[in-house]
Amino acid sequence: MKTKSIATLSALPFILASHLVSAQTVDVEVTNLTHGMYFTPLLVSAHDSSTHLFEAGQTATPELQAMAEGGDISGLAAAAVATGAVNAENPASGLLAPSSSAQVENLDTLTNTHLSIVAMLLPTNDAFVGLNGWKIPQQAGTYTVYLNAYDAGTEANNEVVNGGGAPGALGIPANPGGNGGTGATGVTTTETNQTVHIHRGNVGDTDLTGGVSDVDSRIHRWLNPVAKVVITVK
Repeated sequence: MKTKSIATLSALPFILASHLVSAQTVDVEVTNLTHGMYFTPLLVSAHDSSTHLFEAGQTATPELQAMAEGGDISGLAAAAVATGAVNAENPASGLLAPSSSAQVENLDTLTNTHLSIVAMLLPTNDAFVGLNGWKIPQQAGTYTVYLNAYDAGTEANNEVVNGGGAPGALGIPANPGGNGGTGATGVTTTETNQTVHIHRGNVGDTDLTGGVSDVDSRIHRWLNPVAKVVITVK
């Protein structure tokens, strides 16, 4: 009896561990809360506790830089998959317009325990919306999280729309709303904080044929939060 009791007790940690790593399925809805900003294709990733798509206060990885400056999520997606992550890419099938939502349904997280979300904001030089390693609750239910916009710290916020977007090419790739200006001289040529940090928001101006910015301050400024995320754990 004594031996049997010890064997039974020694099996308990394994049974408990098996229960804790059981797969969860989640639905994720992302809503763009801004007045006039667009989100580039979203990356929604379920991963382990040691994986991070970005970290505030740290230097951006090349993969993060490519996403924040040009909207390219492929590098981040591949890096996450290499750690065992499960991704949902581009659920909006393109840009996510102001006040619009995108849904990821029935994402099987497998044994992954944390959720991250990123997408570039347009028109900006290197701003992105981000959720960093949010721990997925084990209890079924609906959870709401509000997200800030971050600056990748990899490019000066000159606010000139010139088709840039490749890492190291100064400028904004595009203004999807077509409601900005042209001929800007540039707000700044330097970035003093070269780590990931909370974005100051676009400065902009109201001169549509010149001025310092091609961004219209009446349309493209924002205050945090910039996104609402509703996660349903099943």
